[in-house]
Amino acid sequence: MVAAGEHWVRRRFVRCSFTGSDLRGLRTEACTFDECDFSRADLGDSQHRGTALRTCSFTGVTLLGAEFRGCSLMGSSLLGARLRPITFADCDLTLVALGRADLRKTDLSGLRLREANLVETDLREADLSGADLSGARLRDTRLEGADLRGARIDADGLVQARLTGATVDAGTAVRFAVAHGLVIG
Repeated sequence: MVAAGEHWVRRRFVRCSFTGSDLRGLRTEACTFDECDFSRADLGDSQHRGTALRTCSFTGVTLLGAEFRGCSLMGSSLLGARLRPITFADCDLTLVALGRADLRKTDLSGLRLREANLVETDLREADLSGADLSGARLRDTRLEGADLRGARIDADGLVQARLTGATVDAGTAVRFAVAHGLVIG
């Protein structure tokens, strides 16, 4: 499929295949994609506003320069996707699979990343201030130099992620200390 540069408004797609499609520069507004397959598609420079992309597969997709504003990617898989640079603003990435993704220096502030798979994801120097990482899997996640002020992170995440040089607030520092066995007195 070639839909490069098209503008879709309030369209609904269920279990559709966009595998290998040229969707570069696509603009969507208030669209819904449920269980769709975007594997190996080119969504570079695309813009999405208020669009739901739920339980979709983005395996090996190109999202360079893409923007997601007010979108939900709940339950979607972005494994092996090319993501940088990318913009997420006021998005819900609950249950998203981003394992091994390269999101260095990306602004993910305020995002909902509850129960997301961030195993081995590179988030060095990323802005995760105010993000909700409750229940996120953070084994070997690179958070060196990241801004985690106001972020919600479970004790498991504080133990499993690499946090050297990360900026945290006092509450997170105390939770980090307790998670590592210190007794606060």
